[in-house]
Amino acid sequence: MVIENHFEIRLTDDELRAISSIGLAHMGDAVFELLVRSWLCRNGKATGKGLHQATIRLVCAESQAQKAEIILPLLTEEELAVFKRGRNAQVHSIPNHASRAQYGTATALEALLGWLYLRGEHARISKLFDAMMEE
Repeated sequence: MVIENHFEIRLTDDELRAISSIGLAHMGDAVFELLVRSWLCRNGKATGKGLHQATIRLVCAESQAQKAEIILPLLTEEELAVFKRGRNAQVHSIPNHASRAQYGTATALEALLGWLYLRGEHARISKLFDAMMEE
């Protein structure tokens, strides 16, 4: 299969169902980090080493879990099902600085973002990310 534009990938529902929750979270981790890095650059929040530190603070499991709680009321039934599927993923290593619950919620957020990205739902991702980043 040849993909014309790797930034505009759109998988079918069957293709998405074939991807494990951990696979979706893997994709969503990259999506979230790209969004955070773009947001930090656009908003001039930090430069140099501070930019890296600001990114780490926002992409850590504790922060992602907090961001996930913000958007839970905004999720559709289908999105909530993907979120729950991600939260129930069998992860074997949890960072010392996060609780099991925080890590599960962060994984759920990443799985949701990965699923939305692979469906090509960039506008929906942007809407949810804006809600997460409101200060």
